Amino acid sequence: MTQSGNHKSTLNRLLVIAVPMVISQASDTVMLFFDRLFLSRLGGEFLAASMSGGLSQFMVSSFFFGTIGYVTAVVAQYYGAEKYERCAVATFQAVVLSILSYPIILAASPLIKTLFTALGQTPLQVELAYTYYHTLIFGVVVLLLRYAMAGFFIGIGRTRVVMIANAAGMIINLPANYVLIYGKFGFPELGLRGAAVGTILGNLVILIILAVFYFRLTNRVEYKTHKAFNFDGEIFRTLVKFGVPAGIEMFLNVAAFNLFVQMMHTYGTNVAAAVTISFNWDIVAFLPMLGMGHAVTSLAGQCVGAGDLTEARKVTVTGLKTAWVYSGTMVLVFLLFARPLTSLFLPAGPEAAEIGRLAEILLRLASIYILADSAQIVFVGALRGAGDTHWVMAASVVMHWCMAGIAFYLIRILKADPVGAWIGFIGFIVLLGVVMYFRFRGGKWEKIDMIGGKADHIDCRHSSGINPEIGCEELIDESQL
Repeated sequence: MTQSGNHKSTLNRLLVIAVPMVISQASDTVMLFFDRLFLSRLGGEFLAASMSGGLSQFMVSSFFFGTIGYVTAVVAQYYGAEKYERCAVATFQAVVLSILSYPIILAASPLIKTLFTALGQTPLQVELAYTYYHTLIFGVVVLLLRYAMAGFFIGIGRTRVVMIANAAGMIINLPANYVLIYGKFGFPELGLRGAAVGTILGNLVILIILAVFYFRLTNRVEYKTHKAFNFDGEIFRTLVKFGVPAGIEMFLNVAAFNLFVQMMHTYGTNVAAAVTISFNWDIVAFLPMLGMGHAVTSLAGQCVGAGDLTEARKVTVTGLKTAWVYSGTMVLVFLLFARPLTSLFLPAGPEAAEIGRLAEILLRLASIYILADSAQIVFVGALRGAGDTHWVMAASVVMHWCMAGIAFYLIRILKADPVGAWIGFIGFIVLLGVVMYFRFRGGKWEKIDMIGGKADHIDCRHSSGINPEIGCEELIDESQL
């Protein structure tokens, strides 16, 4: 096969997994986007509270999200090694971990209100943000189980299932939020609580659909999903050993980012609203690229499990080029259309002009780091798929907390302008992308054996009779959906 043919085959295989995942993340983006859009109509303080409370809920849960979500890489490597029944067993270990995590998350919740107050937010900001947070956190078990179940389908490459489930959740979430936030059709007006309840309902629908697909006949036959209800100490330890670094990384990174956001909110309600508007558009660029990162983790993990490191490298480079097509488009959109984009979220009132001016500046500056952000997502996805979680954790955590420390110095000590603090954040993202590139290029991930007994450096496109035009993973059979 020619080099061009090889590249096309890699791109096709990646897109089969990536496109549904990008669409899935786009569904999450739409839900989050409209949550904040609906709340912005209640006032700038409600808009700011939705980010402060929502991000804090994610922070408290993020260690478990990261650990449980690593089941994707475990499943992918078992799939690449053709140990199909162990894919379902690994998924059940993630379900067990989800249930065990829930009471721990609830126990940590009261600390959040103290955090809001300690950082110097106004009493109104504290009360609104904690209201949103407190409602969301009781439904977090649904999100934990969703991560576990989605990991199975992403790991085996059947990401269309995740796409279907996420789209259905979005269809439920949007009208539920509208009705519950504003009190339509006889329902009480719940405001922030309504937004949180609508989010929980959307996640519940996603979980139910994933479970239905998980126990379909094709999966019961091929993966024995109906029999995988036993605790497996070996696989559980594998998930914990490699997943905990990913979980620690996610928690500490989100905590550092949350600290930055909360400190930006201490500038006042107008700055908090402008920052929230900027990040609300930033997620349009960021969250879909997480789908590409999940796809690279899955496909690179499959190829590493099958022993084809050359193909794993090719998958990563192809993923980066593909991600940059989307990210480059978003750069242009942010630069050219910042004013109409930010004006969409402006609340009514005399403060709208000030919020709009700052949000426009922040959004244009955000375009600087979008390409670097998508690069670090892709490279981290590949490193995690190969099991290089300890180094990724250490490097990422150190850099995030250096960023938080610099932000603290700029905001609380030097009393810098909000734009200056924002520029410091942008510099951190660019540097993170560069660091992850050099780690991947160094090749130390190639020597990691995560599942013990992966194939020995073979061309996965020719293993086990798989069609070389298809690659190390079996392309999705539409009838299996």
